[in-house]
Amino acid sequence: MSSLSTHVLDTTHGRPAAGVALSLATAAGHVLFTGETNADGRCPALPALAPGRYRLAFGAADYFRASGVALPEPPFLDLVTIDFGIADATAHYHVPLLVSPYGYSTYRGS
Repeated sequence: MSSLSTHVLDTTHGRPAAGVALSLATAAGHVLFTGETNADGRCPALPALAPGRYRLAFGAADYFRASGVALPEPPFLDLVTIDFGIADATAHYHVPLLVSPYGYSTYRGS
């Protein structure tokens, strides 16, 4: 089983994004985990995963509203989803999210 981690960074304010709701699901939509990021923008309770396809979903708009950012209705980014694959059952997979109200970036980290 592969270990999985994530780290959400708020690029608008230049800080970790604490309190971002997130979920982890299989490609078929079976929810494996729901939670939120801690004060460091991390979610250490994510489960180990078998090889396969998965989706992380982050509540970006709710986070920015709670941070006092005025967003249009509907917001440009609401729920940011990242579809990714686990190929190596022995590897660690890190999926960071750098996010603002109008853009995001991700990559496979270490």
